[in-house]
Amino acid sequence: MSLDPTQFTNHAAWVGPRRYVEQKWQIDQAAKASVEARSSGYASVCGPESVPDFAAVRQRVNKQADIAPAFEAVARRREAKAREAQAAGHPVSARNSFFIASVLWGSAQWTIEENTPQNLFYNERKRDCYMGYAKLADHRVEAAWIPFQGNQLPGWFHLPYNYQGGRVAAVVSFQGMDGFKEMGVSLLGDRWLSRGIGVLAVEGPGQYESPLLGIPVSMPAWIEAGPLLMNWMRARPEVDAERIGLFGSSFGSFFGTLCAAHEPRFKACAVRATCLEPGGHSIFEEAPPPFKRRFMYMANYTDEAAFDEFRKSLTWEGHAEKIRSPYLCMAGEADNLCPLHHTERMFSVLQCAKQLVVYQDAPHGLGGVPSHNLGPDSSGFIADWMHDRLHGKPMASERWYVQANGQVVKTPY
Repeated sequence: MSLDPTQFTNHAAWVGPRRYVEQKWQIDQAAKASVEARSSGYASVCGPESVPDFAAVRQRVNKQADIAPAFEAVARRREAKAREAQAAGHPVSARNSFFIASVLWGSAQWTIEENTPQNLFYNERKRDCYMGYAKLADHRVEAAWIPFQGNQLPGWFHLPYNYQGGRVAAVVSFQGMDGFKEMGVSLLGDRWLSRGIGVLAVEGPGQYESPLLGIPVSMPAWIEAGPLLMNWMRARPEVDAERIGLFGSSFGSFFGTLCAAHEPRFKACAVRATCLEPGGHSIFEEAPPPFKRRFMYMANYTDEAAFDEFRKSLTWEGHAEKIRSPYLCMAGEADNLCPLHHTERMFSVLQCAKQLVVYQDAPHGLGGVPSHNLGPDSSGFIADWMHDRLHGKPMASERWYVQANGQVVKTPY
């Protein structure tokens, strides 16, 4: 069954999809490795000061149930450090610790797929710590609330370093299924802000905080979201209305693609770590079952058969063909969550300037393989590409294949 979208899953009897129950022992065995993989990404956003925090989490996690309390314990310690530094008159130390604490609190929410008091508490702490960071940040940061269907989508709006007035280029940034907006801009030397690009890091329908607000994921919701996000951005006096782009990572690659298809005022769209398989069979039926459990929560389903019907609607088909702005995709050749041929098929129907960059042997997250280590860094490449597009630099439609030695083979589309 589908639940009332104003009352997301909060039922003790709900345990998730069938494979989640049947493979629970395997999920527990993989918990440590899963935390290892994710914490490295979190630490890269938080900077070197956070390394001991994530190491402490990894030491404590031995099964799935350990993840939330492990992150909570470290988040409490880091938040206490932030408040001590603030009381002592050390704003930089307080700023850094508030940011790290916010990401730790958000990480504690990762495995909770219900609107429980615990999840709501973690979300409150995450927001409160991030607001503490925003007040002390080295650039202008403010909470953003985008009107949506009588509700509001949550976000954080960032202006570039050393902003002195006037209008700047900007991007709307989406994280993936397990990412959250507080990770959308790095604590130190952010790739967007350092290039003079503002950022609206936002959670669209079904993403992270949105389920807590009663806003589920659906195709109609995301189609509607694009124009509303654009309208919000164009109303900002600091943003150049003619230089607004989109960025999406992981499942954000699909959401960003939908927004680009239905809002032609976006000047460019860049995505990485793709989730572009229509219906998502690989991620929902072959990948570890926590992915499916998470998305069922995002879509507000507890009945697996009903969700399986719903997920068939998740497709770029009939939508991507409408994109006219330049489009960049960074993909892994060995992506287990979205086999590459689905991305290649979408590129075959795109009718815009397009660039596909494929990393040899790379998994979903792209990193950890020679092609990414020795070839173009995907993070910096995306930011440079977006900067060029938002400033009117022309591009050729090409497919790049990054070999294991870092060399790039380019072929035209």
